Amino acid sequence: MKVREAKNRNEAAAVPDSLKKLGHLRPFQKGEMLFSAQDEANGFYYVENGEIRVYKMDEQGREVEVVRLGPGDFLGEAIVFVSAVYPVFAQAVTNSDVLFFDKRKIDQEMAKNPGIAKYFVDLLARKCVVLSNKIESLGLRTVRQRLIRYILANCSGEKRCLVELKIKKGELAKILGTISETLSRNLKQMQEEGLIEVEGNKIAVKDCPALRGELLST
Repeated sequence: MKVREAKNRNEAAAVPDSLKKLGHLRPFQKGEMLFSAQDEANGFYYVENGEIRVYKMDEQGREVEVVRLGPGDFLGEAIVFVSAVYPVFAQAVTNSDVLFFDKRKIDQEMAKNPGIAKYFVDLLARKCVVLSNKIESLGLRTVRQRLIRYILANCSGEKRCLVELKIKKGELAKILGTISETLSRNLKQMQEEGLIEVEGNKIAVKDCPALRGELLST
């Protein structure tokens, strides 16, 4: 999966040095939790390198992935300003290094430095756009439609449109808000209909117009 497809690619370079100096470097091993839902939201994070997955748990105890973050992404900066606890889980997908920013220090710095406050206003505005797109995607009525959108968004763009899954199908199911069995059933059905061809971790799109048509008809 492409890490946070809608992210602003200039975000990392735009982080003021005066802000980064306030962060404390923390290494996390693959699989290690940065925080869990309902932990005290005493600060936020900035990904220096590696990959972080953010997810929630539904009423049946299944993981529903919200987003994956990579270098240049912030995590939890909005939460610490409006909530006493984290509403989600955050886990390192790979060995990762992040900067941790203590909420109290940032509050003090914003009071002294209007430029830092403006930076966060701009950052949160950009994330509102990303969140809006995410809500729109999850608002699609069926797993099939969410799967089609994922395939088209990650298509290679070549003549023979090919999507190579960088993650296991179980992880993809979480991203799409479903379970592995339902994902496999939808892939099989779309293959039988001649829309795609699945071979290992590769999905070859055989009828792009038909797939796009399904989304346009909703």
